Amino acid sequence: MNAEGEVAERLRLEKSIDAMGSTFLIALYGCDRNQMEAALSAAFDEIRRLDEMLSNYRPASKWSEVSRDAAERPVRVSPELFQLLSRCLEFSRRSEGTFDISVGSLQKAWGFFKGTGRLPSRAEVAAARAKVGYQHIRLDPAARTVRFDHPGIELDPGGIGKGYAVDRVVEILQHRGFDTALIAGSASSIYGLGAPPTELKGWRVNIGDPRDPRKAVAEVFLKNMAVSTSGSYEKFFWAEGRAYSHILDPRTGYPAQGPLSVSVVAPHALDCEAWTKPYFINGRQWTAQHKPEGFHVFFCEAGPELACAWL
Repeated sequence: MNAEGEVAERLRLEKSIDAMGSTFLIALYGCDRNQMEAALSAAFDEIRRLDEMLSNYRPASKWSEVSRDAAERPVRVSPELFQLLSRCLEFSRRSEGTFDISVGSLQKAWGFFKGTGRLPSRAEVAAARAKVGYQHIRLDPAARTVRFDHPGIELDPGGIGKGYAVDRVVEILQHRGFDTALIAGSASSIYGLGAPPTELKGWRVNIGDPRDPRKAVAEVFLKNMAVSTSGSYEKFFWAEGRAYSHILDPRTGYPAQGPLSVSVVAPHALDCEAWTKPYFINGRQWTAQHKPEGFHVFFCEAGPELACAWL
């Protein structure tokens, strides 16, 4: 509202940045373009900072240092990274090991690290699987250090990085006084802050048909909520007459034989992104028994016809 008591016209500002192997897009509503520009600049600075901290492609990142050195000595980390790793181990315990940040060696064995996939031998899978196990990651809260029980463990931030970055952007925008924005880390982690002027129910987001992502099988309205989707159609390769998905079951070392896609709607993007793969791997029945209150899960499964439904 301006000095004359009139309601100022709301502006929309939309910008994007490439980071974490994805494109982050922010659509922001506000009344002062300079303040909006400054807020987006701060948000993108935060995404760049997290990309540098969490990247397993950058040898100098703290994440890479932990993977490289924690088997030889305790590695001291920042309070932020320690808390994030603690959350990851909590996800692992609650998901019965179907979420595991120590799957880096498996990702490499299957060619999904900097690649599109390859079919490894059983011996290669067994060797990589022997290096996986969140139970072998030791966190010392007093010293704020990370230590591995044995060499070969490699952390993979792919299951939490974009979701955590989206949540941090939401905090930055709110701290700067903004209450209406859409923040998307590619199509896999999306948060709707408030509701746009044209749709008071929230930000309309389509859930794509896993057989043809150009089509929608459902829509959600995000109002201070997030959504993430994982599917076997996102990244896969063909070998010996069958398709192999990038969604690996850490317990077996092989791609999960789950539904076509799973979408999770919850209050935080980190939770959404972390839980899509356990729900994918463990299936509808397990998900129905274990999903927290306030979570909504959408399954699309193959059959004579596509079967999609909310839990």
